[in-house]
Amino acid sequence: MVTLARIRDDADEILPGVVADRRYLHENPELGFQEFNTARFVADRLESLGVEDIRTGINVTGITGLIRGTGAGPGEDRVVLVRADMDALPILETNKVDYRSKNDGVMHACGHDAHTAMLLGVTRLLLDRRDKFSGTVKVLFQPSEEAGPGGAKGMIEEGVLENPRVDTVLGLHVSSRLDTGRISVGDGPIMAAADSFKITIQGKGGHGAYPHTAVDPVVIGSHIVVALQTLVSREVDPTDQAVVSACAFKAGEAFNVIPDTAMLGGTVRTFVAKNRDLLETRLNELATGIASAMGGTATVEYSRGYPSVINDQETSDLVREAAREVVGEDNLDMGKPRMGAEDFSYFALERPGCFFNVGTGSEAKDSQWAHHHPRFDVDEDGMAQGIATMATAAVMRLNQG
Repeated sequence: MVTLARIRDDADEILPGVVADRRYLHENPELGFQEFNTARFVADRLESLGVEDIRTGINVTGITGLIRGTGAGPGEDRVVLVRADMDALPILETNKVDYRSKNDGVMHACGHDAHTAMLLGVTRLLLDRRDKFSGTVKVLFQPSEEAGPGGAKGMIEEGVLENPRVDTVLGLHVSSRLDTGRISVGDGPIMAAADSFKITIQGKGGHGAYPHTAVDPVVIGSHIVVALQTLVSREVDPTDQAVVSACAFKAGEAFNVIPDTAMLGGTVRTFVAKNRDLLETRLNELATGIASAMGGTATVEYSRGYPSVINDQETSDLVREAAREVVGEDNLDMGKPRMGAEDFSYFALERPGCFFNVGTGSEAKDSQWAHHHPRFDVDEDGMAQGIATMATAAVMRLNQG
């Protein structure tokens, strides 16, 4: 426990350097698979710290490195992977901070700058106490979490979970919804599978004054939108969670012309595979059936995105234990399932893992804005708790054997 307490203290001590790294990354954001400067920055940091076996260019810009424990213990053959994402979003920042984005139209509006800087901090703490654990920590910096198909799957396909073989995966996300100083760890499905759909409705155009001579795709689309609301309320088990949202409806340009076609687009969010399959099937059947019944046709394009993030129970218990050491029981929350998506899910499908949230929300620091908002920011004080929790969890897992 003395060692674990020291990790917490050391995280506070190195925080100024982590903040400096985070602000540099915030000023220089890069979109998914374009993180070339970010990757160079990370690789240089890892080399200067003494990380072994640094590999770059994985799935374009991904990076891994190894921290080998030198202590005696039961975890000699165990490997824990700790992951951070590096990409920014196509958003024009409106913050007035000194470290505002220098790349207009690109912004770290989800905290990946903090994740990258925090993992560099975790790396430093673990290197400083290699004699306190056996086994290996693999640090992984991932491109393109924000944009499908995402960077995680490609990195896995290029072998990042092997050589050496990873046993456990850990990831974190800063959260403006969670007060600074709090850690949230959930069990089981904690983030949703995210799918998208596009429905193209073919009718028959005509004059708005003579609708009987046309087949109106706007009316057909309106019936489809209303009917979509019944998929969850009447076909999904009410004890499960799911969302079907029609978010785009495009048709016509003139006030007196019935168009030939209309387009609907939206998202489907689920936590369990049976509901994902059900909603894909029923959305197609409902849209095509309504269109046919009303004299038109509908073509459905359904695209599956990231799967659900499913936390392993044993690994989540371990992270909770680590968080208690860092923030105390009173500042530890039981994470609830959320409808957002994350491609950490691909790692957690391959190995037992835990993805947890770190509180960085503070009205006093103006960091309460939602993720993906042009004023999003983080209370940097909260990064120390995330660093300490991640490092503590990794050491605890390796010392378990």
